[in-house]
Amino acid sequence: MGRGNADGMHDRLERMRARARELEADAEQAGSAEERRRLQGEVEKLEMDSEQESMMAAGDIYPCE
Repeated sequence: MGRGNADGMHDRLERMRARARELEADAEQAGSAEERRRLQGEVEKLEMDSEQESMMAAGDIYPCE
């Protein structure tokens, strides 16, 4: 993986993590339990996706085919 790709991956992961933090804050402010659960679900998905992409970039895991 070239340096440009590594920088791009790092930027993408940081954007995903920042979005997860934003959604977490939104969930804390949500007016209804249903909206809070929906936002929490999105946070969890973003966190799992960013963790998986991070491990793939490090060569720790490989995508399913």
